[in-house]
Amino acid sequence: MTGEKLLKVSVVIPNYNYESFVGAAIESALALDWPDVEIIVVDDGSTDGSRQVIERYADRVTPVFKANGGPATACNAGYALATGDLIIFLDSDDLVDPSLIREVAAVLTPQTSKVQVQMQTVDAEAKPLGNVFPKYGAKPTPGQIRQWAASAGSYPTPPGSGNVYTRRFLDQLFPLDLTMDRATDSYFLSTAPFLGEVVTIAKPLVSYRVHGKNIAAMASLNVSRFSNEVRRAVKRSAFSAGVAQRSGVTVRPQAFRGSLNVCALRASSLALTPGDHPIEGDSRLKLIGDAVGAVLRPQGNSSAAQAVLFFWVLAIAATPRALATRLIQWRYVPAARPAFLKRAVARV
Repeated sequence: MTGEKLLKVSVVIPNYNYESFVGAAIESALALDWPDVEIIVVDDGSTDGSRQVIERYADRVTPVFKANGGPATACNAGYALATGDLIIFLDSDDLVDPSLIREVAAVLTPQTSKVQVQMQTVDAEAKPLGNVFPKYGAKPTPGQIRQWAASAGSYPTPPGSGNVYTRRFLDQLFPLDLTMDRATDSYFLSTAPFLGEVVTIAKPLVSYRVHGKNIAAMASLNVSRFSNEVRRAVKRSAFSAGVAQRSGVTVRPQAFRGSLNVCALRASSLALTPGDHPIEGDSRLKLIGDAVGAVLRPQGNSSAAQAVLFFWVLAIAATPRALATRLIQWRYVPAARPAFLKRAVARV
């Protein structure tokens, strides 16, 4: 798209009770090195001091203050006002790098549904924690990503703030169905390979803040999160399969069973909260069978990472709860990992 009309960028920042972080998110959006950026901040009925923070920027952003209705309503409200060709849904605790849009504009094509970048983890004070994700390895092509999504329901992708979407893509999804769960970005991520091409930039251009309320990089182990994440994966898989089929793409039935990442969440849910596990009739034996199939199914991980995750799932399925809990903590709480494990993960 380089050389065509100057693209307008909309940064939509949904916020709920992130008084401590939303100002920094707005500042990072204001600092984007791009001549045509609009910033829409949607406060979803916060009960803290978020409104006062947002109002300080009222002359430079479009503030929206609404009654609490959940993330989907906040995204709908922001998207209804957005006029950009490119849209970012920036979580109000994350930060964008000033060069993000220039990097994205350089790789856009007319077929692009989203451009995804890497994210670096930072702490509550925005100090880097030394971790960058996803680990793309060899940069995947749009065709590979579509194949992985169709066969395994999975591909290497950052969460919401690490993606820049095209309006052509999002117009096919909005307004969002209000029955969607709270992680609305997962519906964008799961359908993007089927409604266009996913382009990857293997650079950390967004900061993901770890402060105890995130699933991707927990600050401490929250055992209830895993059953919720499995529930979300099942629902997301069914939703994206319907979108893919309408687009003429054949998707493997219950593709989530072929995802090693979902197998890891299933293993954690079965080990920590078996009474709340959302897949009826699921068991450790069925999980192991799915993991064996998943480790042989390409889904964007390096061979080493694929093998490590497979054996980790087997260990969780085969060990007593106390040891399984420690292994789960080491995987999902980076700060809890011993030094030798941090070095090993970095090498993998």
